[in-house]
Amino acid sequence: MKKKIRIAGREYGPAEVASLRGREAALDDLADFLDEWFSESPTVQVQTSGSTGVPKVMHVEKVRMEASARMTCSFLGLKAGDKALLCMPLKYIGAKMVVVRSILWGLDLYCAQASSHPLRTLGFAPDFLAMTPAQVYSSLENEDEAALLEATGHNIIGGGAIDARLGARLRTFPNHVWSTYGMTETLSHIALRRLNGPDASDWYSPFEGVALRLTKDGALAIHAPSVCAEEIVTNDIAELHEDGKFRILGRRDNVINSGGVKIQIEAVESQLLPLMPCAFQISAAPDAQYGEVVVLLAEGEGKADELKPLFVALHAYSRPKHVFFVPELPRTGSGKPDRANARALAKKLTEDNHA
Repeated sequence: MKKKIRIAGREYGPAEVASLRGREAALDDLADFLDEWFSESPTVQVQTSGSTGVPKVMHVEKVRMEASARMTCSFLGLKAGDKALLCMPLKYIGAKMVVVRSILWGLDLYCAQASSHPLRTLGFAPDFLAMTPAQVYSSLENEDEAALLEATGHNIIGGGAIDARLGARLRTFPNHVWSTYGMTETLSHIALRRLNGPDASDWYSPFEGVALRLTKDGALAIHAPSVCAEEIVTNDIAELHEDGKFRILGRRDNVINSGGVKIQIEAVESQLLPLMPCAFQISAAPDAQYGEVVVLLAEGEGKADELKPLFVALHAYSRPKHVFFVPELPRTGSGKPDRANARALAKKLTEDNHA
C-alpha cells in the first residue's frame, strides 16, 4: 500500500501530514483522513448520505477502496501527474475516493473547501474533478467558474440525480462529463454514463468485473467482488440492456401507492421539472380514501393555486393533491433530497391543513 501523496506539487508521507494542519479547514480534514489511511488499520470509517433515513457509519477495507480507485482511473484513462480537485466533505465515500485515487495513481491533489462554489479561487481547470449536481449548478451561474468546468478534463458528478435542465447545459461541454452510479456500500461508483458529446446516454456502462441482474420486482442487484464481498440488492428499479448497460427508472421506496395505482416519485418530478418555476420535491401523505396521495413541496413563497395549472400534464393519479410552500426543502448533508424527512413534513403539513 502506497504511503505517499502529491498535494499541490509537493509530496507528503506519514511524517509530513502534520504540516498540512492549521492552514485551512479543508487541509485539516485531509490530514485527518491521511492519518487514518496511512495507519496500520486495514479499514477506514465512512458515513452514508442518509438520503432515505438516518446516516450510518461503516468501516470499509482499504484494499477494496484501492480496487475501486483502479477501476475508475483505468476507465477514464487518468495518468500520474494529472491535477485532481477535492471539493466535497471528507466524511463521505465520494470525497475519500478522490484522495485514494490520487495516492494510488499518482495524481496531484488540490483542495478546496466544500461549498457551492469550489472553483471560485482555483485559478486553473483540473484534469479530474468530482462534484455533486448542486455544486455544478452553482458553478455554472458564474462565468469564470463555468469556463473552468468546461475546460476540466474529466468531471464525474454523483450524489444526486442529473435533471434534464442540468443535462442539457452540460451536453455541449467539449471534454468528458460523467454521471456516476454507486453508493457507499460499493465504495463510490461501479458505473458511469456520458453526459455530453455524441456518446451522451441515459445508460450506464458498468466497470470491468461488475456483474448485474434484476430481482423479481425489477430492482438492480450488483455483484462486484473486488469492492464488496457480497452481492448488493439496491432499492433502484432498473432496466438491463443485452449489452450489459443499464438505466435507472426510480427507487423502490420512492413509490407512492394511491388507490392501488403505483406512482414513481422520480417520474413525476421529471415531468414537472421543465414547468416548475422553483425548486420542489414530490412526496406523499396518508389519506383515508386512497391510502396515500401525492404531495408537492415547493421551496420559497407562493400560492398553491398558482402551480396547479401545471399539473394538467400529469396523469390524474400523479397530480399532487396537496401543495405546500416551505422555506427550505429537506436535503441531506450531501445535498440529496431527504425523502424520509420530506414524507414526515408532507404528513405534518397535510394534517395541520385539515385540523
